[in-house]
Amino acid sequence: MARINYWNPEDEKFWNEEGKKHAKRNLWISVPSLMLAFIVWQIWSVVAIRLNDIGFSFTDEQLFTLAAIPGLVGATLRFVYTFAVGSIGGRNWTVISTGVLAIPAIGIGFAVQNPDTPFSIMLLLAALCGLGGGNFSSSSANISFFFPKKEKGTALGINGGLGNMGVSVVQFVTPLIITTGAFAFAGKGQVLANGQQIWVQNAAFIWVIPIIIMTVLAYFKMDNVPGAKQSVTDQFVIVKRKHTWIMTALYIATFGSFIGYSAAFPLLLKSQFPEYISLAFLGALVAAAARPVGGWIADKLGGARVTAYVFVAMTIGALGVIYFLNLKQFAGFLVSFLVLFLASGIGSGSTFQMIPTIFIPKEAAPVIGFSAAFAAYGSFLIPKLFGWSIKTTGSYVTAFYFFIAFYVIAFALNYFYYQRKAAAVKQMVKQAG
Repeated sequence: MARINYWNPEDEKFWNEEGKKHAKRNLWISVPSLMLAFIVWQIWSVVAIRLNDIGFSFTDEQLFTLAAIPGLVGATLRFVYTFAVGSIGGRNWTVISTGVLAIPAIGIGFAVQNPDTPFSIMLLLAALCGLGGGNFSSSSANISFFFPKKEKGTALGINGGLGNMGVSVVQFVTPLIITTGAFAFAGKGQVLANGQQIWVQNAAFIWVIPIIIMTVLAYFKMDNVPGAKQSVTDQFVIVKRKHTWIMTALYIATFGSFIGYSAAFPLLLKSQFPEYISLAFLGALVAAAARPVGGWIADKLGGARVTAYVFVAMTIGALGVIYFLNLKQFAGFLVSFLVLFLASGIGSGSTFQMIPTIFIPKEAAPVIGFSAAFAAYGSFLIPKLFGWSIKTTGSYVTAFYFFIAFYVIAFALNYFYYQRKAAAVKQMVKQAG
């Protein structure tokens, strides 16, 4: 395809005549690529619980480590991925970062077929799944270059929201695909204690072909945005910006909650309401679906205002979870938790809409990736806090009081710096135009 030599989405004539079609093409290749990244990142959350059923003999601590290590690695890699787009180009990095996902997918598919596979190998494969966790920062930074300010919230919401859907997809598809022999791509099935045959390798192998397809599409159909390249040193100036750290805190409260709750929700259901474990995918589905809506609403009403409503809703949701957990009442617990997921999804979209209105484009892109890197640690820290809570106090409720305190602090930061009339950057976070 022809190389793009000029790019200025704020030029309305250019945008309508040429820019929009290029931007949308890149967005709709980015979305499934990012979804696959989230699938690979979260695959251990559903594979680890099956390992001992098919002949492995790992301890509970080892299984938890396998599920947790992709979160740690992925969050850390986001700091590297954040600056990759500016360094080598968005298209180039999408090709690389999508293609390498095939390595852990193929590796897991073969490793789970042999119960003698040592824990060290499984741990290495879990760490390699962290490659998928890094993609969000680079993908979001890349897409932010393509759209004008007035549409960035919606575009980033679509990219992030549908990409985040990979968490729900892997939690929903895996239990189905491993019980279907027709999709046994390689190797024999495993027999459970009750005589049922499953194919755990399918959970990984099924994604290999889509990964290859999206890598090829990215290579031939995506673009490197002219003028977007900049050195890591130039990009690293964002750490000196006060608003980088404020927006990072807000994004930790929203997306960090989403990814952390997504990791912990199945465990909470299994512990408190085991008969409803099949609904574990619902939370991630609701949050991911809400993210594009949050970006779109923020484009219309202003990101700071929407984000304020989000923190109020998250506080109410957390209080509801506390109330219904104490009562052991499932319906109220589920509704309250879904409010948390819904609000965190909307807030993930609205906070990302705010960043490009506060920073110039070349700084906005790395800030988006930088804040996403810190927020990704929620996938490890929130489950750990739940574990500490139940071990120390005998209840999950204590953890939610910490979450509520953080939401109150985030609300105050958002109000003081971006929402109140006297806020220094209030005009910057209003809807463009």
